[in-house]
Amino acid sequence: MPRSTPYERLPSTWYVRLLLALVLVLLVAPPAAAREGAGWTARPAGAGSGGRDARPYVYLEGAPETVLQDRLSVTNPARAPLTVRLRGDGRAGPWLRFAADTVTVPARTRADVPFALALPGNATPGDLAGEIVASADGGEERRVPVRVRVGGPTLAALTVEDVEVSGRTIRYALVNRGNTPLRPRLAVRADGVFGTLLDRPARPLDVELAPGRRVECTEPWPDAPALDSVTVRLRVAAEGGARDEATASAAYVPVGPAVGGGLLLLGVLAVLGTGVYRRRPRRGAREAEADDELQPAEEARPLAKAGAES
Repeated sequence: MPRSTPYERLPSTWYVRLLLALVLVLLVAPPAAAREGAGWTARPAGAGSGGRDARPYVYLEGAPETVLQDRLSVTNPARAPLTVRLRGDGRAGPWLRFAADTVTVPARTRADVPFALALPGNATPGDLAGEIVASADGGEERRVPVRVRVGGPTLAALTVEDVEVSGRTIRYALVNRGNTPLRPRLAVRADGVFGTLLDRPARPLDVELAPGRRVECTEPWPDAPALDSVTVRLRVAAEGGARDEATASAAYVPVGPAVGGGLLLLGVLAVLGTGVYRRRPRRGAREAEADDELQPAEEARPLAKAGAES
């Protein structure tokens, strides 16, 4: 049997070496994301701002006509500079001002950007929210929540409005007239001619009303009556002593019997009207005949009187 030459064994040896080299590269070289970092970040500045103990949001508290200050940390782990643009969003967004609206962060660097929130004199006491939006080239964004508490007396006020009963649905609107968020509860009662038709105790609604917010709601009534006159009463309440109530009335009439009864009534009226119309000419003819019979007698009286005098 012929023996293999070294030339013939060379290709398989090089293949093995190449595969070993690729395996070593994959095991030793870190992924691109790890080399460049997990991506740039924007979060509230402070102790632990670069780790798991970072503040989840910015919290500011003060009275109207005061200026509240804090800092935003922008971290760039990449090997190239990063440019971001800063702006405010949400209810507190228009009150935010930054030391620089555009910030360039060098490679592998963190920049702390001071910002201020100026509470106007007419700021309503209570809680409100907003966001700091940091936008990089290419449309990538980071959003940092901002929570603000405006000092002063709080007012809890809630109204239920525009109650309407339509078929098997009760429609209404809830309005937060105060300056603090509310989670309303609703109780529903409906009374008919012969007693109570619906009585639902107060239960929490799956809605949170911010100050000044209005929400359109519906309440199903699958077993609404077929024939009745009802009065529906809605009672709403929320924390802080906010409460209100409103009513609406509706008449339930079956469509089929109502239409049939209306047609029957029209038919009866038509028959009665036709009979009256037919009887009117006969009465007129009789009156004319009576006039004819009386007319000669009236004319004869003066003639008879004249003959007597002659």
